[in-house]
Amino acid sequence: MGIHGVLNLNKPPKITSRQAVDYVKRLLSVKKAGHGGTLDPDATGVLLICLGKGTKLFEALQAGTKEYEGTLTLGITTDTLDANGQITKTLNASQITLDQIRSVCQQFIGEIEQIPPMFSAVKHKGKPLYKLARQGIEIERRPRHVSIESIELLLFCPPEVRFRVVCSKGTYIRTLASDMGTALGCGAHLSDLTRTRSGIFNIESAYTFDALERTSESAGQAVIPIEVVDNMLKQQLVLTR
Repeated sequence: MGIHGVLNLNKPPKITSRQAVDYVKRLLSVKKAGHGGTLDPDATGVLLICLGKGTKLFEALQAGTKEYEGTLTLGITTDTLDANGQITKTLNASQITLDQIRSVCQQFIGEIEQIPPMFSAVKHKGKPLYKLARQGIEIERRPRHVSIESIELLLFCPPEVRFRVVCSKGTYIRTLASDMGTALGCGAHLSDLTRTRSGIFNIESAYTFDALERTSESAGQAVIPIEVVDNMLKQQLVLTR
């Protein structure tokens, strides 16, 4: 019969989304699998793994609204726009106030344009940009239209700003963090990120690797069947109309 459906995985840090998929494939002995929306290697949280015939749900799953919680570190700019990169500039951010941050957040709510970072999986002539970036090559990128539904400030402990973002698919939170830093005049980078929701799936119901390994004999039960996911997506569509 095989396993066909969607696994809501809570991806740990330090691995790529592709490596997470490969792990699940080995654990569940599934030949065909993929993920519904990439997470950066150091990012954690909801990564939807489509298994078997569940891969036909890719497009529908990727279209869902995303929610993230992250930390913006003010005054430090990096080439990757996150904590993994080389520091390119440091500025004094001690003068930045909470009111200034709130004001800047408002500037990014709504339909905005983003330029994809060079350290990303976006391809140029068939080659991922991050491979070119590692060679010191920078390619001109076209802006993309994305939608930011809300930005909520959770904690301000200078130079760090903890925030929550609800946004459309295709939004680069690293780019948002960098652009906010530019708007504040001090620069910034994204120092950590967790995806807490992807469409109809949230982090509370996501399985960690440890949870899957503890129930390795019945780990397939963590996979939601195609029919169930399809009905969930239809119900969500009705609710949002």
